Amino acid sequence: MAISWVLFTLMAAFMQAWRNAFQKQLSTSVDIYGTTLARFLFAPIFAFSYLAILYSQQPITAHVTFSNKFWLYVVIAGMSQIYATALMVKLFQQKNYAIGIGLAKSEAILAALIGVVFLQEHLTGWGWLGVLIGAIAVFLLSKGSRHTELSVKTLMIGLGSGLCFAVTSLLVREASLELNMLPFLHRAAWVLCSLISFQCVALLLYLALFSRKTLYHMWQRLGLTFKVSVCSFLASLGWFSAMSMQTVAIVKTLGQVEILFSLLISAFFFKEKLARSDHLGLLLVIMAAIMVIWA
Repeated sequence: MAISWVLFTLMAAFMQAWRNAFQKQLSTSVDIYGTTLARFLFAPIFAFSYLAILYSQQPITAHVTFSNKFWLYVVIAGMSQIYATALMVKLFQQKNYAIGIGLAKSEAILAALIGVVFLQEHLTGWGWLGVLIGAIAVFLLSKGSRHTELSVKTLMIGLGSGLCFAVTSLLVREASLELNMLPFLHRAAWVLCSLISFQCVALLLYLALFSRKTLYHMWQRLGLTFKVSVCSFLASLGWFSAMSMQTVAIVKTLGQVEILFSLLISAFFFKEKLARSDHLGLLLVIMAAIMVIWA
């Protein structure tokens, strides 16, 4: 199991970097809610197919029971992830691709803080120093190049996205723990199916009622929408599986390699350049997360 969660996390980080890249492309012609829906639109098909394959390869006789807590965690996590994704898409419009990802990666630090305040976890002096370094990193990333003034709006959107992602990750793990009658992979698969289905239905109903034009624009970019969904499914599969085996903070720390993947995509796919302060900020985000867990 030790190596499994590492491989799942690396897969998740790599696929999430590409999902965000495709979402950035889609956001040029589709609004925020449509770009967010693209993440979930085709994913339930893959999620339930994966669950069926999992049961065929490793049959489980245990009866699965879904508690009220499980559904509460799923609904709150689902809404949090929708808002987190919408804020990230908006973030792409404020800064370039790599910086947007860097700001949203405040998730790891915020998850550690929430754990201390609400889950009675403990942080040493080194851990709090890591939180401080993370705050400095976010400041550098929101400031950007020396020709760009500090944007409070960008900072708040980035922190809001990171906070919503942190809440999502913590509640996904809690939902997984509610299914303690199942092995790790089966737990993750059920949470994945439940969460993605809820998100897909909720956003489809919203857009069908209030913004059918958005659905038409998505249809016009069906190929790109499909790419976003595939990458999103594989990323979520990796995150959920890893978090069913290991704590959120540790998984998200290793998941910081997504920033490196994003830098490569930013440089070679979008041809974007970063200022020195951006490079330093991205490095500090990784250092901060490592310090929080190492402590």
